[in-house]
Amino acid sequence: MSNEAKLEKEAMHMLKLTSRTFYIPISLLKPSLRKTVGSAYLCMRAVDEIEDHETIDRSVKEALLHSTSELLQKDTFDHAAYAKLLLPYESLLPEVTLRLGDWLEFCPSSIVGKIKESTAEMASGMADWAAKGWQIQTKEDLNNYTYYVAGLVGVMLSDIWQWYDGTQTDRDLAIGYGRGLQAVNILRNQYEDMEERGVNFVPEGWTRDDMFQFAQENLDLADEYMKDIKTKNILLFCRIPLALAKRTLKAMKSGKKKMSRTEVEQVVADIKEE
Repeated sequence: MSNEAKLEKEAMHMLKLTSRTFYIPISLLKPSLRKTVGSAYLCMRAVDEIEDHETIDRSVKEALLHSTSELLQKDTFDHAAYAKLLLPYESLLPEVTLRLGDWLEFCPSSIVGKIKESTAEMASGMADWAAKGWQIQTKEDLNNYTYYVAGLVGVMLSDIWQWYDGTQTDRDLAIGYGRGLQAVNILRNQYEDMEERGVNFVPEGWTRDDMFQFAQENLDLADEYMKDIKTKNILLFCRIPLALAKRTLKAMKSGKKKMSRTEVEQVVADIKEE
């Protein structure tokens, strides 16, 4: 097996370990898109795992994320410098984070610059929010935070669609797509985040219903986003996370915490058959 084929196999395995929501649609993409979106997702997941870590001090997170952002902004990613940066925390951080350089190597050279750019911006924004202690006080704060942790995923995907076959999508709607998925995650993990991390991503004075409304407004933008997409394979990819988010929102409104695995599999099967 060639090194490239080995890395692709390891990347898909890592995707399966790190994301139930995105592994399925990524696995359904055609080879060049699967490779690119898989690489991009793992790069962003690598920095997200730093921001989301339960035991690393937030001042350390801020420093790690800013330094990672700086490394990503250089023309050539310095693997050795990144390894040295993470060395004191190597036993704490997951493999997906430690292997950020591998995911960049795996990405096609003609699009890797865009992936690095979006991931660098994400890491920098996450660092700033770590410095603030994730104090979400207003809707503007929530919009800013969700832009960095999820809206940028939408922007990056739009860059990939354009690179792949010239598909043009609206940037603001792309941000809404990512933001909507993140809002559903915030609702699903609200009490765990408060108990385990002492963080509440819901603005001051907002009820849970206000957060449901925020999520719905952004999922509506995601519906609009997809109207510009004509490539069936891309459309299939985009529809699955969105359908799962909508169904999860519906389940939470009815008092459940999340969808069952059987319900997830049924949603995916229904979309694949359409």
